[in-house]
Amino acid sequence: MRGGADRSEYIAYLVPGILLMTIGGTLVGTAVSVSMDMTEGIIARFRTMAIHRGSVLIGHVISSVMQSVISVTLVGAVGVAIGFRSTDATALEWAAAFGLLALFALAFTWIAVGMGMVSPSAEAASNNALPLVFLPLISSAFVPVDAMPGWFQPIAQYQPFTPAIETLRGLLLGTEIGNNWWITIVWCLGLAALGYRWSKAVFNRDPK
Repeated sequence: MRGGADRSEYIAYLVPGILLMTIGGTLVGTAVSVSMDMTEGIIARFRTMAIHRGSVLIGHVISSVMQSVISVTLVGAVGVAIGFRSTDATALEWAAAFGLLALFALAFTWIAVGMGMVSPSAEAASNNALPLVFLPLISSAFVPVDAMPGWFQPIAQYQPFTPAIETLRGLLLGTEIGNNWWITIVWCLGLAALGYRWSKAVFNRDPK
């Protein structure tokens, strides 16, 4: 019975991190899709048309965020199937958790769009976006930061995935959130603003 309890506790610990890792996994496709549009001529055609310049980028972002939400929903369903439960979370906490996931997806999607726009090929875009997949692997997704070697703890702590994961755990499992919630919001807003300005600047740049 003790083994079953340990298993359910670890599943509960893992699932919030895996949900955010799922978002990271969708970003490579976003960067590749944007890079293909930039290199195959469709963006040049759009520049000659009487449309709002930002609409092309916003379309990519909306599509990617929707894909992330669908992916997270499917992964969450798998988590429930293997034993994840969040019986203590209120409706407000569930709504906050969903909002956090959507905001996180929005922020990193803009970064992925920027990476795709500056990549000379789809292969380069895929490689450029790999850090967005790698970051969750060095976060608190699998083990607590306190259990990591001392030299590695700052690497895991001072990056966007760890505070987001801890905030999601707090919302769904009732663990201590502390200041992770506002750190997560600052990361998301900052990355979204950076990605938007970067992408817009590259898009508005006159083609060579």
